[in-house]
Amino acid sequence: MSERTTSKAINIDENPAEGIEQAVRVFYEGGIFIYPTDTIYGIGGNPFNNDTMERITQLKRRDEKKHYIMLVGSISTLLRYVDLKTELHMDFLNSLWPNPISVILRLNKNTRNLWGQEDAAFRIPNHNFCRKLLNTLNTPLISTSVNRSGEPPLNDYSQIMGGFSEQTDLFLFSTGIQLNQGSTLIRLTGTHPELIREGKVPFGDILSKFELAGYQI
Repeated sequence: MSERTTSKAINIDENPAEGIEQAVRVFYEGGIFIYPTDTIYGIGGNPFNNDTMERITQLKRRDEKKHYIMLVGSISTLLRYVDLKTELHMDFLNSLWPNPISVILRLNKNTRNLWGQEDAAFRIPNHNFCRKLLNTLNTPLISTSVNRSGEPPLNDYSQIMGGFSEQTDLFLFSTGIQLNQGSTLIRLTGTHPELIREGKVPFGDILSKFELAGYQI
């Protein structure tokens, strides 16, 4: 964004429409914002804006080589950016989402060239506000925990308000109960899912859905 102003805080329980309107504005102006998800609060922005990506990386004091999880609102949006290995993977992903399960997928050629990487993690979150925002954006949204590298994520909106909101352009918060566990992260760039990090959803439950999609474990 060309000019920095005091970060605006919006309670999405009371003003969800305003929250979405302001988040879309910040997204397309190249800013960054904090928002609740189906796991923990995330720092978000436009993954196709290099200045936005750099600003988030600097804010988190994060290694530039580490990739971010991307949230999308639908499978149809996802398919514009990835190459699925087989048709059955589509059934599997449909059975997984929306849920706190992030899946590393191979990017298509155009997205690989834009992001300079071979694959990326995506998730359709089980969070109504998030999905409404994502479907309004109709493009991936960065989702990375609200913390500095090596520190635990912040998930209490009052702590975030004091520690991070003034370093972002918008703070969307909820006073309702928040989850405090990250997503389960799996890789699906080969034929079968590979566990990278177990989170809210047990890997055994994911494998069961994989079998139901038509695969033998």
